[in-house]
Parts: sequence; structure tokens; C-alpha cells
Amino acid sequence: MNPIVKNVLAVIAGSLLGMAANMAVLVIGMALIPLPEGASMENLDAAIPMFELKHFITPFLAHAMNAFVGAFVAYKIAANNKMLVAMITGVLVLIAGILNVIELPSTPTWFIVFDLVLAYIPVAWLGARLARGKAPAPSV
Repeated sequence: MNPIVKNVLAVIAGSLLGMAANMAVLVIGMALIPLPEGASMENLDAAIPMFELKHFITPFLAHAMNAFVGAFVAYKIAANNKMLVAMITGVLVLIAGILNVIELPSTPTWFIVFDLVLAYIPVAWLGARLARGKAPAPSV
């Protein structure tokens, strides 16, 4: 298979599996830490001001898992330039996070900064790094 096509497919697969991981974390997290009384996913922007610190754990972990899984999968599938392909996947997830912030303007600034700075690029790098595994020992 053409390496460019394989790398594009790696980004797509990483992005899709990252989104699936994001949704899984959201579902599990919301079961463990329910939204505040009167809040729902349909009125999320209006509900965010009711959030306590514990309600921000699930979205942060979901975003981080999206970046981690996406980059890990993209690295494993990529034909070449594996770290670059993984980080492209991480940047796409970051762009989605930025769009999410725009869509939910009531999100507190402290969470926006914390989430955008820590949950995407550093975690994507970690996912790619762990996908790489140990470098083979030099032969003597």
C-alpha cells in the first residue's frame, strides 16, 4: 500500500478510535459522577456554571484518552514518519477541543487552559511514545 495512503488511514483510524475512547470515558464518568441536579447533555452550556470541580474530571480524562488512543493507534498503523502521523492525530484532537470550547462558552477559563494545554499534545506524545516501545538494544 502507498505509504501516504497508509498514513492518512492511520490518522483516520486513530481519530475514530480516539473518539470511541472519548465516548466510553464520558459514559463511564457520567455514571460515576452524575451531572448536577437539573443538568443534562441537552442544556450542557447552561449547566456548566453549576459544575463542581469533580464534574470537570470526566471531560478532562475523556479528552486525554481521545488524544492518547488516537496517537497510539496512528503510530502503530503508520507506514513511516510514525511520530509525525501520531502528532497530526493529536493536533486534530486539539482542534476538536478548541471547537468544543467555542461551542460551550460558559466553560471556566481555568479549565479551558488546563484542558487545552495538558490533555491533547502532551498526552498524544505519550501515546505515540508508548506505542513506539523500547528501542532495540544495539548489537555488539
